[in-house]
Amino acid sequence: MERLTKLVVASHNQGKIREIRDLLSPLGVETVSASDLNLDEPEETETTFAGNARLKALAAARVSGLPALSDDSGLAVDALGGDPGIYAARWAQLPKIEGGGRDFDMAMWRVHTEMTRLGGPKTARFICALCLAFPDGETEVYEGKVEGEIVWPPRGDKGFGYDPIFQAIGARQTFAEIEPAAKHAQSHRADAFAKFLAVRFPDSKT
Repeated sequence: MERLTKLVVASHNQGKIREIRDLLSPLGVETVSASDLNLDEPEETETTFAGNARLKALAAARVSGLPALSDDSGLAVDALGGDPGIYAARWAQLPKIEGGGRDFDMAMWRVHTEMTRLGGPKTARFICALCLAFPDGETEVYEGKVEGEIVWPPRGDKGFGYDPIFQAIGARQTFAEIEPAAKHAQSHRADAFAKFLAVRFPDSKT
């Protein structure tokens, strides 16, 4: 099996790029992001986390000529029938007339108001699909998740996305209140990474 020494992190999301780099750096893997390389963001047209992760990783690998690692993840809220789910980023998307970009304060408020309107449980989970793709089209997908509940109001400023309203089972702090290292140890991304490491870095103790 080819040893991975350099990867493209196939993302333009600085929070995700930072987390993935933090997880890979102890392994001596050099990383460069899709935004560093000015790669276009492919449209996420698949209907699953795994499908979108594969789409993004393959696009970056084929253009860069390097192995690429992509994450597609989101928050699935039971009271909302699994939404925002794969559309987690779209819930934060601002209209072009407002300058575009993403506003996760708005997205979290939307989750809260929809849950209040519909009622139901506060249970939710973060889901992550991690895809490693090679320029020849080969792919590997690893999936992880972490169970928890939605809290309101948002708490903490150490995370990104929906972290301020998600509290894992058994925890007293949201993902945005705990230190990044602690989050890395228990997150949906960490779960997917553990499976990735077991295959690609079986001797790693990370």
